[in-house]
Amino acid sequence: MIGERVKRARAAAGLSMQALAEQIGVSANMVKKYEHDISMPSSPVLLKLAKALSVRTEYFFRTAKVSLGEVEYRKKSTTPKKVLKRIEADVVDQAERWFELSQLWPDFPIPDFKFSVKIPEINSLDDIEKVAELVRKKWQLGLNPLPDLIDLLESKGILVIVSQEEHSDKFDGLQARINDQPVIVISAHWPGCRQRFTLAHELGHLILHDILPSDIDEEMVCNRFASAFLLPAIGVMQNLGGQRKNIDPQELYLLKHEYGLSMQACLYRAADLSVITESKRKQLFMFFSKKGWRKQEPGKAYPQEETHLFKQLVYRALAEDIISESKAAELLQISVMELHKLRLMQLQAA
Repeated sequence: MIGERVKRARAAAGLSMQALAEQIGVSANMVKKYEHDISMPSSPVLLKLAKALSVRTEYFFRTAKVSLGEVEYRKKSTTPKKVLKRIEADVVDQAERWFELSQLWPDFPIPDFKFSVKIPEINSLDDIEKVAELVRKKWQLGLNPLPDLIDLLESKGILVIVSQEEHSDKFDGLQARINDQPVIVISAHWPGCRQRFTLAHELGHLILHDILPSDIDEEMVCNRFASAFLLPAIGVMQNLGGQRKNIDPQELYLLKHEYGLSMQACLYRAADLSVITESKRKQLFMFFSKKGWRKQEPGKAYPQEETHLFKQLVYRALAEDIISESKAAELLQISVMELHKLRLMQLQAA
């Protein structure tokens, strides 16, 4: 039955039962019956539902069904529940298409996420530096900047979902599990450096959860891990040198565009590694506040991250005759005609 899908799509669209009912020409009570699987919408009503909820009709009959587990938000206390519901509905919709695709493959080419390396004992935030170095060493990343963090995490079995939900200022990140696979959610409306920090922060939670001493704040630990993972200590020293009396904002701007870490995070990093004193860090942050740079940093924004893996796997499955054109179009949420044009390179892929 389609009740749960109607309810989820309505939440994602931010519509009340009454508002949806008015758009599709039925009563609010009838919408309630649809959502509780008491009544099944006719074909004409189903088409109206799809249009009103901005989904394809196939969405209502999708075979893969998933639910979010172990949901952990980093959100503001004022975040409305309806915003969280829209975010979660978007996440579940994308995840369902992921898992439907995976079920169609005889041997899905994405590994399970595992990090079995023994983590050294952590007694202070400074010990997190060793953990970040250990992860880079385990994954053979070297110490250079990481150009594509989404691609890296997806290759390790972490599902990354880029939410199109407009209220991006209402949450800083979401981590959950779907069918025991870890999922990290970021917003399509954030600048790239914020996306990357969130991805690295949530990776820290995955690796360090349940192994930290009770007297160490996990959020602070994961912030330190994210900074150290994205900008190793050697990168700071090579670019900023040893102990400094001051740092020019242009240095932070250049460091931001080399490593994909915000100017403010780079400033924190410099203080963490004693390149500058804590008092100098506070002084520079006051300068940032005065300039309005705490809310929007100056200059060109760091490019946003994108996820291509799902599309790549759909086209790969299509090329290997694992799925049909109609199924590929359904998974990509486009028409078969548009799929034909994309395959003939007549349109730039969205």
